[in-house]
Amino acid sequence: MTSPAPDRSPKDLVLTPGPWAYGGHTVARTDEGRVVFVRHADSGERVKARLTDADPGAKFWRADTVEVLEASPHRRDRHPWQAADALLTAAGGLPPVGGAEMGHLTLERQREVKTGVLRELLGGIGRLAPAELDALDPAVEALPGEDPRGLGWRTRAHFAVDAAGSIAMHPHRSEALVPVAGFPLMVPALEALGLAELDFTGAERIDLVAPCGGADGEAPAIVVTPAAGDSAALREALRERLAGELLARLEEASPGLSVLLGPAEGERGPAEVLAGTATVRERAGGFSWEVSAAGFWQIHRHAPATLLEAVGEAAQLTGGQTALDLYSGAGLFTAALAEGVGASGHVLAVEGSPLTSADAARNSAPQEQVEVVRGSVDEVLAERWPGVVRAPRRRAHGSRQRGGGRARRTASRAGSRAASSTRSAAETARPGVVVLDPPRAGAGKNVVDALNALGPSRIVYLSCDPATLARDLARFRHHGWQFESVRGFDLYPNTHHLETLVVLTR
Repeated sequence: MTSPAPDRSPKDLVLTPGPWAYGGHTVARTDEGRVVFVRHADSGERVKARLTDADPGAKFWRADTVEVLEASPHRRDRHPWQAADALLTAAGGLPPVGGAEMGHLTLERQREVKTGVLRELLGGIGRLAPAELDALDPAVEALPGEDPRGLGWRTRAHFAVDAAGSIAMHPHRSEALVPVAGFPLMVPALEALGLAELDFTGAERIDLVAPCGGADGEAPAIVVTPAAGDSAALREALRERLAGELLARLEEASPGLSVLLGPAEGERGPAEVLAGTATVRERAGGFSWEVSAAGFWQIHRHAPATLLEAVGEAAQLTGGQTALDLYSGAGLFTAALAEGVGASGHVLAVEGSPLTSADAARNSAPQEQVEVVRGSVDEVLAERWPGVVRAPRRRAHGSRQRGGGRARRTASRAGSRAASSTRSAAETARPGVVVLDPPRAGAGKNVVDALNALGPSRIVYLSCDPATLARDLARFRHHGWQFESVRGFDLYPNTHHLETLVVLTR
């Protein structure tokens, strides 16, 4: 007798979501006690949720809200982006795309939720006592000039390209592609490009950049990644269309924009400039940076100015100090640190990505007190202060840095020719202040232990992931560090992400 085929139709459950957890979901339980992570809901609602991951052997299931039976008072009347609206897309038989998973809530409620999640992580993983949390009173702040709907803030965005050549995005935890008409979280200068009307057949990914948020007369840049494995003829056909028909259409919307054709996934080499330049000009707080179009920069249009001010206040620099700018990116904080320590001070900026560290060296060139080193942060610190910092242990395959490059150490002294990386501890005073802005993986044990050994008076830790931040803070606490202040910034409205700035002293 043939067994019946398994039922693969979507399963809906009626649930009452409980507290929020980090990751953009609430925590609910079935009548049998099964934990279900529910997205697109709010605590205390009664919802119908469609299971998206329901492995019988899993510790928990995942689900998307498809109908609201009893609504939260904080639920918006209308989601600001239709493609990410779980209720609307469910009615059409499609999953919502990622990128605005909290858009169903008011911005005030979003920040309240993020503040609660931050406190929970600091008290749990970070091991802060309730009294300490109350004294620090961390809260997630709105940025100046915020759009009342939380739209128009992204100066960087990327799209996948589907088989028809249309821009598309992925639903949460899915490899499927859903065509989109636009992305309202982008600044208007990027929305105005009208990418949904263009045919990008032969491309795999489209990256967009709007320097200065599209202000100050700066034109956008578009970086097109060709599909991996395509023949040389198909690659050339894409190149010709980009340099011809597509460029003409794009320039109608944004005269002077830059168009680059990058290497395919897994290939090496610089992007080919088909129009404009390979870099964009960013400005904030009286400083200016030249940043590779394919390089790293803060996404929110007001983030550079906001974070420059916050980090500058937290660092409390004095003339003649040595300051470390770890995971420096293109040098957002480097120039301000150099200004703070003055001509008699020294700033050591460390960045792992070859492309981004080259940007940092170029931007710091006028400041003789700045040294830019490319390499793994823990390795650079161990080599610079060998009698103080223990050399990290490495796996055979090496470590990975922001930007995807294997940790390789090279250095350049800003304002001069490329220099060797043999500057000694005797030539570099121990740092008085450390600023670190690691990727989502956090700093980790090696870096925390190294900074503790160096013994600066202040550490300013900027994090885009509160879970790994809390893990690192627990280790700092183990070494005797105290938390002077904690601030949260809502750099990613309508998403669950947040930025956190912590000042540590000892």
